Amino acid sequence: MKTADKSFESSQNLETYINSNYAEENSPFIKKNSLFLSKNLGLKTALLAGALLIVSFFTHLTHPPIANLLLLFVYIFAGTHALVESIDDLIHLRINIDVLMTLAAFFSVIIGSPFEGGLLLVLFAISEAMEEATSRKTTASIQSLHKLTPTRALVIRGKDEFLEKATEDVKPGEKIFIKVGATIPLDGKILEGRCELNLAHLTGEPVPVSKGPGDLVPAGAISTDGSLTVEVTTTSSSSTLARIINLITEAQSSKPKLQRFFDKFSQAYALIIISLSALFAATLPLMTDCAYFGPEGSIFRSLAFLIAASPCALIIAVPTAYLSAISSCAKKGVLLKGGVILDALAKCKSFVFDKTGTLTTAELTLIDIEGDDIDQSSKNTLLQIAASLEKNSTHPIASAILLAAKKESLPLLDVKDFQEVPGFGLKGHIGGKIVSIGHGGHIEKESKSGLNIKKALEAKLDDIKKRGLILCILSVEGALAFFTFTDTIKSGARTLVKQLKEQGLHVSMLTGDHEFSARRVAKFVGIEDIYFDLRPEDKMAAIKKLEQKNPCAMFGDGINDAPALAKATVGLSMGNLGSDTAIEASDIVLLQDDLKLASWLVKKAHSCTRIVRQNLIFATGIIAVISSMALIGLIPLWLAVVLHEGGTVVVALNGLRLLRK
Repeated sequence: MKTADKSFESSQNLETYINSNYAEENSPFIKKNSLFLSKNLGLKTALLAGALLIVSFFTHLTHPPIANLLLLFVYIFAGTHALVESIDDLIHLRINIDVLMTLAAFFSVIIGSPFEGGLLLVLFAISEAMEEATSRKTTASIQSLHKLTPTRALVIRGKDEFLEKATEDVKPGEKIFIKVGATIPLDGKILEGRCELNLAHLTGEPVPVSKGPGDLVPAGAISTDGSLTVEVTTTSSSSTLARIINLITEAQSSKPKLQRFFDKFSQAYALIIISLSALFAATLPLMTDCAYFGPEGSIFRSLAFLIAASPCALIIAVPTAYLSAISSCAKKGVLLKGGVILDALAKCKSFVFDKTGTLTTAELTLIDIEGDDIDQSSKNTLLQIAASLEKNSTHPIASAILLAAKKESLPLLDVKDFQEVPGFGLKGHIGGKIVSIGHGGHIEKESKSGLNIKKALEAKLDDIKKRGLILCILSVEGALAFFTFTDTIKSGARTLVKQLKEQGLHVSMLTGDHEFSARRVAKFVGIEDIYFDLRPEDKMAAIKKLEQKNPCAMFGDGINDAPALAKATVGLSMGNLGSDTAIEASDIVLLQDDLKLASWLVKKAHSCTRIVRQNLIFATGIIAVISSMALIGLIPLWLAVVLHEGGTVVVALNGLRLLRK
């Protein structure tokens, strides 16, 4: 049995490895402790090269051989990758910043300035490593969903006879058995049994839904209180969760790649600088009295121009600004998956919110107890009876009733002949009276009044629905009491919506909840534009439609929000309440679920974009001045490099201003 378990675990690990696009950290063939050195290897190597360069510089006057050896290792550690990449780029006729920086570094050796070349390579390597660290995109959202869905199913072969099979081997038409508390592995139709299903991954709503014979059930739904016999209707590749996985994959692949402003002209910049350098080397002797060769010759000057024009300030200052912003956000409990996300957020013109778990707490609160001739005293009695019935239930409504009873300091009563009716509710005897609690169908079934009860329930249900509330019914010897609940709105939701509007953003709401509940929440927080009764694919389609007008940011927390979060220009999710899938599919995670930070984050995004532009303008200007002076021989190469790196320090310090909260 242990061997079988290990074999199954190994197959699970291999599946995770494949689903993560063969990510090294998920490989079942590599021991976890072996990954320590490979983690952020590029950054570690660049920093080592930087340390060697410093030691080499301070020892080159006293111990030249040691300094030269250390400098050789600097070029090996910081330059090998750049050289290989540049050769590949040149073979494919691609002229870019990588080629420019590599040429500048290695030409420095030719003209007798190896330390300047080493400095260029180290700065370039550190910049690339920082970029990789801040822009690495995760695919764990897909992995989370694969883990959510069971990979095995209990197929019914006969009376009390079951065969465990892999879900991909189960065909439509076969019957599977779902245990109490189990997750449904495949879409199907209930043949036998009744239970309440948690469908939060589809609707985002926390209240389970009652399902019985004839009802369709989706993969990933959790049976909370009953066992089921289900006839499979689709294959594993066509199940509800498989469709959500496909939606997320589609959204991520079609999402425009976020690019810095510098990326847009880097190739043209490199081509212009290299071309000008070659042009100056060939034409300066024709226009002036300088020679081709020698320390004052055109070749030397053009190489000095090439080195001075290499965009160190541009390359190192931009990620410095991003990392400063990321650090500042982290101190406030905001996790950014790359600084470039701030650029995208600054471009967003609209903010879209999910309802449950985002604008609301996803926890129910008892609003009132209604019914004929019910005063405050009788309300407490009814609440005490309801809490006594619900004391062993984990249903969200039960939690709300028990919390309300606790606030009123009501002791729980003894319940005799207690019975849980899966998919319906609870019943028992309290103080010699027959009591039951649940939804309308359960109360109808337990009541002897028949038609009168049904009419009363229909009228009350219609009234409650229009008010956007959730209803639970208590029957005491046939007398009805209606418990009404609401999903509590977060304290900062209304203020946040107001602040976002003041910042010029259009605010709307997407929800899987019904219209009346959606309108109640939207009216309270101040949102006019709402979309309701949405499935995951509907939310993604709505985001796609909004994106056609302007870039938008989507704020959600559930699995059902993941495709929309991945599709939006920027996806934001909750760190505490949010599902793993939503967190992984989003670009920004609010670790403490503090809604007020969204408005602050928009301001930070605009500040970051402004400082990055300042850095680009200053760095471009300083490069133009220094490279021109080096070209005409007004300053020596070593001074050009010093001024060049001084400009890098200035723009880096400007980027560090983003560390301020």
